Amino acid sequence: MIDLNADLGEGFGRWRLTDDERLLSVVTSANVACGFHAGDAATMRRVCELAAERGVRIGAQVSYRDLAGFGRRAMDVPPAELAAEVAYQIGALEVFARAAGSRVSYVKPHGALYNRVVHDERQAGAVVDGVLLADATLPVLGLPGSRFLEVAGKAGLPVVAEAFADRAYTEEGTLVPRGEEDAVVTDPDTVVERSVSLARLGVVAARSGREIPVRARSLCLHGDTPGAVDLARRVRAALDASGVPVEAFA
Repeated sequence: MIDLNADLGEGFGRWRLTDDERLLSVVTSANVACGFHAGDAATMRRVCELAAERGVRIGAQVSYRDLAGFGRRAMDVPPAELAAEVAYQIGALEVFARAAGSRVSYVKPHGALYNRVVHDERQAGAVVDGVLLADATLPVLGLPGSRFLEVAGKAGLPVVAEAFADRAYTEEGTLVPRGEEDAVVTDPDTVVERSVSLARLGVVAARSGREIPVRARSLCLHGDTPGAVDLARRVRAALDASGVPVEAFA
C-alpha cells in the first residue's frame, strides 16, 4: 500500500506553477503551500476546495519564510520563532480546509527546511514544537531515518516516512542537494520504474548505482516539473498494474 503526495498550490497571485486540478485527480494527499514559500489566501482556499471535492487529504507544507527563494535557501531561524511560524502556517491552512468541509490531515516541511531537519535536531525540534502547538494529533511526513521523524516520534506525533522517485539519493539514504549535478531524475521511464521498486520492494538505486533500502508509506511526485501530470498518471497506472494499492495514509 502506498500514498501518492504532491506539492500543490505553489503559486502567488496571478502566477501559478502547479496544475493543481489535474494533479488532484491522481494523488491521494496534497501538500498545500501555506504562504511562506508560495501560495496565498485565495490559492490555499481554491486548492482546499478542489482537494475536498475529490476526497484528497490536505497536508500543510510548511516552510521557512522565503517567497523570493521558493523556500529553497538555507536560513537560520531561532527555534521559538520557527515553531511559531510553523503553527501559524498550519492554522492558516486549517481555516480553508475546514471551510471546504475537510481538515489538515498532516504536516510536511518544504525545501530547505525539509533538508535541514534531516540532520539538525534543534530545527527539527522547533518544527515539532510548532506542530504540537497547532494540533498534537497531526502526523508528520519526512525522510526515513531523519532526526525530524525521530524527534516527532519521541514527542508522540504519528510519523510517516516518504520516498522520492524523481530525486537522486546518496548511499546514506539522503537526497542529493538540488545544486549538484543529476540531483533530479528527469527520465520518465526511470521515474516510473523507481516508483514501483520503492513501493513493492522498498529499494532504490542511489546516484552511485548501488541499491539502498528506503522503506516508505508515501511517495512524493513533484508538481513543479515539466510534464508532471502525465508523469503522475503513468506512475499511478504502473502501481495499479503491479498490484500496489494506492491509498492515503491519513
